[in-house]
Amino acid sequence: MTANSPTLISKAPHMGTTIFTVMSALAAEKKAVNLGQGFPDFPCDPRLTDLVNDAMRDGHNQYPPMPGVAPLREAVAAKIEALYGRRYNPASEITVTAGATQAILAIILAIVHPGDEVILLEPCYDSYVPNIELAGGRVVRVPLTPGSFRPDFDRIRAAIGPRTRAILINTPHNPSGMVWTREEMLTLQDILSPTNVVLISDEVYEHMVYDPLQHWSAAHFDGLAARAFIVSSFGKTYHVTGWKVGTVAAPADYTAELRKVHQFMVFTVNTPMQHALARYMADPAPYLELPAFYQRKRDLFRQGLAQTHFKLLPGEGTYFQCADISGLQVPEKNLSEADFCQWLTAEIGVAAIPMSAFYGNGFDQKVIRFCFAKTDETLHAALHKLKGL
Repeated sequence: MTANSPTLISKAPHMGTTIFTVMSALAAEKKAVNLGQGFPDFPCDPRLTDLVNDAMRDGHNQYPPMPGVAPLREAVAAKIEALYGRRYNPASEITVTAGATQAILAIILAIVHPGDEVILLEPCYDSYVPNIELAGGRVVRVPLTPGSFRPDFDRIRAAIGPRTRAILINTPHNPSGMVWTREEMLTLQDILSPTNVVLISDEVYEHMVYDPLQHWSAAHFDGLAARAFIVSSFGKTYHVTGWKVGTVAAPADYTAELRKVHQFMVFTVNTPMQHALARYMADPAPYLELPAFYQRKRDLFRQGLAQTHFKLLPGEGTYFQCADISGLQVPEKNLSEADFCQWLTAEIGVAAIPMSAFYGNGFDQKVIRFCFAKTDETLHAALHKLKGL
């Protein structure tokens, strides 16, 4: 007699495989240049891996403290103070997380009650919506302005209601590369001031903002910092996305709630890597020089795309470049963004991501996203394939 497995009722019936997994698999199958998923194809600084080896040999191989090792939290607090002028207490206001994605889920599970509303600005990173839904919250989608992807504050104001628990913003913005200005952050501060709305500020690309712009963190502003969880990522900053180490800076009472969830989600984060990162941060040059490093790659890629019929959108920050495909001549007319990316991968040999994947309703504006966090050789290979378009 064959035993039957109990029937499961899915908590996430609408969640499928991410677009990044789909396009990366297709890129591998077609041996295409993968400019889809956002990760570097070059190594990190050898000094950093040497520091990990040193930490392991020094015996840092058991559980660290749940909030993170003290030297790393102290280094993070010192960096925030130096860059953004706000002092966070390393003991009670800085938490080391298993990457930014885990940080955001832990924050949402800590603060969102069933029936609470969370405002998202679309297009947005694809983990945000499932996080809110798993917490029992309701997603309130507010579109960024098509084309420029700047915040529409009239719509943000209109979206705030009695059930609004939080608003989640992302600057520099994935997928568009848009960077919030100081004036926009101040406007958000004014809007939130009379409310009880919590701010979740995803700032994982904080060190990828290009001249003449600068990154304006929520930590810069008293009225935002007092209500904000600020999320950052070592993976993005130090080219180690596979390490999955991030941080959250927040007021002590917010941090206490975050840690309640964090401790039962992952408890803590890789010990030797924390010690290595703490020592590596003694030299600020790697993150201070990162904007120039990526701006050169952005310029190389943009100059190459300028020789095609792609229409380039502004590339203010992140390591993503968006392009309008409406002027391209392709074998089939009026391809959707998703179909175009499938065609581009299979027939041209370059993988990209459709902007529509970052909208709940699949809004198609004929824009796709490339990642330029690649070696020059990879970028030149992609541009060679794209030059005929």
